[in-house]
Amino acid sequence: MMRIKPISVLLKESTEDGENTLRRSLGPVNLILIGIGIIIGAGLFSLTGIAAGQHSGPAVTISFIIAAVGCTFAALCYAEFSAMIPVAGSAYTYSYATLGELFAWIIGWDLVLEYSVGAATVAISWSQYLTKFLSWFHLYLPPQLTLSPFETAKSAGGDVVHGIINLPAALIVVLITSIIIRGTKGSALINALIVTLKVGVVLVFIAVGWSYINPQNYHPYIPQNTGTWGEYGWSGVLRGAGLVFFVFIGFDAVSTAAQEAKNPQRNMPIGIIGSLVVCTILFILFAHVMTGMANYKEFIGSAAPVAIAIEKTHYPWLSKAVVLAILIGYTSVILVDLLGQSRVFFSMSKDGLLPKVFSEVHPRFRTPWKSNIVLCAFIALFAAFVPIRVVGEMTSIGTLLAFVMVCAGILILRKKQPDAIRPFRTPWVPLIPVLGILTCLAMMAFLPGDTWLRLFIWLVLGLAFYFFYGRKHSKLNAEVNNVNLTPETGADE
Repeated sequence: MMRIKPISVLLKESTEDGENTLRRSLGPVNLILIGIGIIIGAGLFSLTGIAAGQHSGPAVTISFIIAAVGCTFAALCYAEFSAMIPVAGSAYTYSYATLGELFAWIIGWDLVLEYSVGAATVAISWSQYLTKFLSWFHLYLPPQLTLSPFETAKSAGGDVVHGIINLPAALIVVLITSIIIRGTKGSALINALIVTLKVGVVLVFIAVGWSYINPQNYHPYIPQNTGTWGEYGWSGVLRGAGLVFFVFIGFDAVSTAAQEAKNPQRNMPIGIIGSLVVCTILFILFAHVMTGMANYKEFIGSAAPVAIAIEKTHYPWLSKAVVLAILIGYTSVILVDLLGQSRVFFSMSKDGLLPKVFSEVHPRFRTPWKSNIVLCAFIALFAAFVPIRVVGEMTSIGTLLAFVMVCAGILILRKKQPDAIRPFRTPWVPLIPVLGILTCLAMMAFLPGDTWLRLFIWLVLGLAFYFFYGRKHSKLNAEVNNVNLTPETGADE
């Protein structure tokens, strides 16, 4: 269970030609846009106001800087691994090469939960925003077709209507899956267009809002602490950093596309670090403008802080633009979630830990199409028939656990294989990996108890599957057993 998969084997698999290999078609710009596509989501438009109103005040910009620094520790470790081991699978693959098969399985299984629950949750939210957006143009979708069977809504006449199926949520999953199946290059093009549109809305908000900044809203920049830890003052800035930290999470999805990147040794670090840098700049400017347009106290208890800021302008159409940006943002998040999940499944299946169907590549499009279809069916049904309160908000515990494993993997690999070829080297080792581990563990410690319970139950199911199927079908296990067979008797030594 603790056997590792040698880096030489991983590199050989990533370069060999065959019917089950992925096509390398992504350049550095594509990779940066994939990262931006999942990082910039609806969370930017909600968490920024919550952090400012309840914790940081105008100093939420400092919170963003602190959170970005915390993410950078993990990003630098990801960059080294992705350049060193340009194989699909992200943290799963890196753990297999450093910590062993059991840890790799745990991380891979956990990432599957995060990507699938995340995609289903975002699809349900996408449906809700679509309904709201269309209603502004007097286009009304029947609530029976936009809610799960366990949800109700009031009709215009005051009657209670029961949902039947959340059709838009299921259809967006199917639509995006069809795009992904047709090729990563095409998916990257669609993602690039989506990212351009939603970044454009963010830039418009910054440009328009800048002229409506009231300098008085920045005083005091760091409000005095109320006497409770985390309510303003420097403790509030730190609490705010913990909250907005989760806005940044998503750059790791870039590493799942390593096996489809052209010149991955050069382009993967650019994609991971580049997307983080671009988003950090945008987030700081966005937070600065929003807290300058309205006093931070106005954001307390508001689920739509951006709408409060927009009310200070003479451009009410910005509200519609923000909802459109959320719709667009959610679309790219679903795309990258589905793309990342299928690539993790692809790697686990190639290693024999999952059935072969998940690593079968389409003869024309060179994508794991059967895996895409299976995952599409599962997630679409989840999004269509399960209410969002059951699906739960897309939490970050799995990603943070992956961050911890990747940072630990850098420490282990530097110790065990100091002379291995590293096209990109994480600076200041062991300081950077250690800081990454401590930062991520601290963030995990503040997550709700039900999040830990969900993770525990899922991991128990995953371990059961591993011991009954994965361990027996592991290709690495088969290779070890073949080596241990004696030529004379054919029996295990």
